[in-house]
Amino acid sequence: MANPTFNLQALLKELEVIYEDNHLIAVNKRGGHLVQGDATGDFTLAELVKAYIKLRYKKTGDVYLGIIHRLDRPVSGVVVFARTSKALTRMNDLMRKREIKKTYLAVVRERPNPMNGTLKHFLVKDNARNVSKVVPGKSRRNPDAKLSELSYELLGSLDGMHLLNVLLKTGRPHQIRVQLAEIGCPIKGDLKYGFRSANGDGSIHLHCREMHFIHPVKKEPISIQADTPKKHDWNKFQGLIL
Repeated sequence: MANPTFNLQALLKELEVIYEDNHLIAVNKRGGHLVQGDATGDFTLAELVKAYIKLRYKKTGDVYLGIIHRLDRPVSGVVVFARTSKALTRMNDLMRKREIKKTYLAVVRERPNPMNGTLKHFLVKDNARNVSKVVPGKSRRNPDAKLSELSYELLGSLDGMHLLNVLLKTGRPHQIRVQLAEIGCPIKGDLKYGFRSANGDGSIHLHCREMHFIHPVKKEPISIQADTPKKHDWNKFQGLIL
């Protein structure tokens, strides 16, 4: 476990668990929290959830937690973990088959034209710079390019900002961020993809609102929703959120 300066008890109090059973646990991730360890060595959401499970269920040994998917560090919203290896295997299979529906909310300064649509781009990830970019297609120059698709809908506009509902159809690194930026609609606070100013806490206005799937063990449909952050100007959009 990473050992930066942090207050575990304070973090546990802030942890928002939004779904929990014997197979899965879901939390509402705050923007700025790292899901899985990286070169920074910062304390991660996965480590925090393990600590929560250990404390809640008075476990004395190691806690199993499988990482099913990730959200970029500055993004908030639903993150689902597996509590058993069987659940992890089955959730990974659902991911591979694109049988998990993920919807996001995004705030942008420029109104998209058209107001509703589907975006398809080929994307490649520059790992050295940790950015994704749009390329013309798969080629010798870009052999790792992957077709990326999402659909978006304008929910409404307030104070010169626009709230979009985004349905993610493929799961590429930084996909929503780079595809919206490509049509001239960078997400609020996202300096990496062209927004002019940062949010004070390093988050961006992209939030995983809901994940819908068939439970990997119970075989029942399940929808997990996460409220938007209670800071910045998310609150003013509450009346527009479906």
